Amino acid sequence: MKVKINGTMEEYRTVWMTDSVIYMINQPKLPACFQIYGSDNHRKTAKSIKDMIVRGAPAIGATGAFGITQAAIEFKGDDFSCFLRHMEEAKKTLKDARPTAYDLFYAIDKMSEEIDKTSSIKEAISLLQEASLNYANESTERCRLIGVNGEKLIRDSSRILTHCNAGALGCVDYGTALAPIRIANDNGKKPFVFVDETRPRCQGSRLTAWELIQEDISHSIIVDNAAGYLMRKGEIDLVIVGADRITSNGDVINKIGTYEKAVLAKENNIPFYVAAPKSTFDYNSKTGDETEIEERSEDEVLYMWGIDSDNRLNNVRIAPKESKARNPAFDVTPAKYISKIITEEGIYNPQEIPTKH
Repeated sequence: MKVKINGTMEEYRTVWMTDSVIYMINQPKLPACFQIYGSDNHRKTAKSIKDMIVRGAPAIGATGAFGITQAAIEFKGDDFSCFLRHMEEAKKTLKDARPTAYDLFYAIDKMSEEIDKTSSIKEAISLLQEASLNYANESTERCRLIGVNGEKLIRDSSRILTHCNAGALGCVDYGTALAPIRIANDNGKKPFVFVDETRPRCQGSRLTAWELIQEDISHSIIVDNAAGYLMRKGEIDLVIVGADRITSNGDVINKIGTYEKAVLAKENNIPFYVAAPKSTFDYNSKTGDETEIEERSEDEVLYMWGIDSDNRLNNVRIAPKESKARNPAFDVTPAKYISKIITEEGIYNPQEIPTKH
């Protein structure tokens, strides 16, 4: 992705690995400051996923792949059976970090296949280093192709609603929902984006808006509850969101609030598109209701969250001290509310999604 630092545009990926350290853009620090976080062991990497230093299904998947490689490098000793036990523990630690995003599980299982090919620790490390880098590169290409395919659905001067952050920050690069918008903008279509703030962590107003600024794409941030008003007034032409998991019947699990936007879009005859790579497809789950929905700390709701220009955490309680909160991180959007699913292989009706990876 393009990032302006001290007036100069530079290219960054959301996550990458050098030697045994995983580096990632520290997303809770944005937009106040651009900072790179380095994790030197797989437990820190798991915590960085849980704490949303890195977030977004494809980015989490790539981080999980690197985390498995990191765990292999950490192992001390030459007993292969002990190594395998260590790797099983590492897989569980990483998978437990975020239970809903399917890419994390998909990526870790792909790395497990590499371990199964060998009976040597040294060879396993070598295979994992190559496989995790390939996974990140392939994830980037999948997102680019999502952009190429989805751009066809965007007309000149389209007014597009997004929800959460499904841009390069949520992936290794390009993004899912933002990839078609980026390519449409590059092709001179000049889309305009309405950015849902996406409470409580404000991934839209902090991260999507920041990315759109880097790409010089026109946009306005709106409060989450303004979408219906704008739809009814005819100011939104289409909706594009990402996904954290898509089940075999075409149900979509995505950031909390996605279901509401899909229902509103259908009521107002507005196309509702989901952009996701095939690594997000969970063919083992028949419906979205089978998916474990992560419930995060109530403090994210009860406190105003963010980093100020002095790089300090604003952590001011905005609710009465006696109040409790519920904080489900995702919801399920049934397939009937989805117009099309945009993948790296093409555009599908939700009831006709590809049947294998």
